[in-house]
Amino acid sequence: MPRGTSRRWAVVAVLVAATALPRAQTTPTAPYDVIIRNGTVIDGTGGPRFVADVAIVRGHVARIGDLRGQKAATEIAAAGLVVAPGFINIHSHATPEGLLRAENMLVQGVTTEIINADGGGATDLDAQLHRLRVAGLAVNVGANIGFNAIWAAVMGPADRRPSPDEIERMRGMVVRGLEQGAYGVSAGLDYKPGYYATAEEVGRIVEVARPWRTSFTNHDRLTPESGYSSRVGVAETLAIAGRSGLVPVVTHMKAQGREQGSAPALLKMMDEATARGTYTAADVYPYLAGQSGLAALLIPGWALDGGREAMLSRFRDPDARARIIKDAEEAMQARFGGPQGVYATGHRKELVDAMKEFGVASPGEALLRLLEQSDGGAILRFGLESDLVAILKHPTASIACDCGAVAKPATHPRYWGSYPRVLGRYVREQQVLSLEEAVRKMTGLPAATIGLVNRGLLVPGMAADVTVFDPAAIIDHATFEMPSAPPVGVRHVLVNGKVALGDGALTAERAGAILLRGPHEPSRPMSAALARRVSGRVQASEVDANINIEQPAGQRAPRGRLRLLDRTSKTSIEMTDPGVLQVAAGWAAVTGRGRIGDNERAFTVIVEQSDPLDEQRSTTITVLGEDGYQLSRIVPKNTLRVAPSR
Repeated sequence: MPRGTSRRWAVVAVLVAATALPRAQTTPTAPYDVIIRNGTVIDGTGGPRFVADVAIVRGHVARIGDLRGQKAATEIAAAGLVVAPGFINIHSHATPEGLLRAENMLVQGVTTEIINADGGGATDLDAQLHRLRVAGLAVNVGANIGFNAIWAAVMGPADRRPSPDEIERMRGMVVRGLEQGAYGVSAGLDYKPGYYATAEEVGRIVEVARPWRTSFTNHDRLTPESGYSSRVGVAETLAIAGRSGLVPVVTHMKAQGREQGSAPALLKMMDEATARGTYTAADVYPYLAGQSGLAALLIPGWALDGGREAMLSRFRDPDARARIIKDAEEAMQARFGGPQGVYATGHRKELVDAMKEFGVASPGEALLRLLEQSDGGAILRFGLESDLVAILKHPTASIACDCGAVAKPATHPRYWGSYPRVLGRYVREQQVLSLEEAVRKMTGLPAATIGLVNRGLLVPGMAADVTVFDPAAIIDHATFEMPSAPPVGVRHVLVNGKVALGDGALTAERAGAILLRGPHEPSRPMSAALARRVSGRVQASEVDANINIEQPAGQRAPRGRLRLLDRTSKTSIEMTDPGVLQVAAGWAAVTGRGRIGDNERAFTVIVEQSDPLDEQRSTTITVLGEDGYQLSRIVPKNTLRVAPSR
């Protein structure tokens, strides 16, 4: 798509006059909608915990502090409990049916899911998200645009090279997905037919996302040519994203099979990429076995070329069958330690037991016989505990479950256990992570990684997604034998200010929302540990602005003032209670509460020093408020400054 078209969408279409607001309303000092009383607040920044009350009004955090004497329609006693932002799952395989109730996610404390992981999902996000919105949502849902889905839509199941026209079609589909609100470009280069794309072709297609400052999240490709090397797979992800100007996210990161024990080397690669100027992140789940299709990671790519019927035809050819068996056994040994590492969930049997039933000594032959009956899923055992712990501890690795809301019984314990397992096993029992750091990895860090600006932190102005849990009791109970056993310890969950889980039980609320990423929400490192500042005085034909907000290192709240006058609509905007200042290169976002016109509102003000989606690289101010209020204005260059303050 021409840059001019993207520019019109990014600024001109958002350049709207002030949305009509109701007449002045009483400032919400009391009653609030919800007050969570006397909990231990862990706000998602990684900062130290503190005891406070949390007040919520109209789906947003209103105040945090001592609120004795104030009243609310709903009050929640939280003494001895942790009050945290709702957990954000940035690698979701949720189903539409599962999202209606999302029981398995709410009992883990998850309030937001980012779907279309591993490159999958729909290529028309508008249609996909509309269907979910109409059906109803128990949790919030955002989406990636999937590289594999785009590749399959244009290229089909065959292993062939794209023409220049096909490359352009796929580039256009990536941009369309971003225009429709995608939070990033996901890929699963280990899965066919996306597996058939060369690194150069992938880079050529996804580089069109560069001005959107988003992420490239990839399930690393492990090939026979590399000896099924996790190191080579991670290096490919970093190289594609680095050349394309995107943030690499090594998804469900692991050190597999023959490379077990190499997690420190993989993490060093990430650190070196960040040091070179390509900020690099990851996500990880707390198990040593994954789940995939029975054929997907075991049958060689050449045998899957053309789809299932073509694969079965090759199975019937004696020479091809022998070669497939050899290649499958090599993959099985290198990645999962041999047949003992494979459990066929669709057939409900271990591969070693299938070998006995079929009376064969060859695990590859047993695998093919199972696949001739049906494909189904597989549990694939891959790793070492020491590798998992190293990845969990890395500062840019978010906790994500590689799961999602489901209505049917699960086949992997991560669907019911991931987040409580981290908080119970790796925080309380093993003390691998502090409670503050674990919460950060479930909230503020994943939010920054995908570009969310008004969720992931528990501060005034943020959307009121809140998880209340008992740190002394929280633990998972799901196992590979009983994968749908619910966890304990999550007591209350609020989604957009509504109680979705109360006293551990689901309510009738369906308060989840569709989340759309805007053009001014970049993937970025967290800035909570920095001293930072945004400042400037603007007097222009369309806007008058006076911004001077700073947040010293270690301080929970910013200080300063922020006032805007939109001359077009004659709307005044003043932030009286800033909750947090977030910064990245040439970008800042201040979220808090104040007044828009005559109404008290939660809102975020975003400053772009040089808008990358604008051909003129203009400086812009954007306001995103509750009730859908939006305002964006171009202002004179060099009038607003974003920097860490000293």
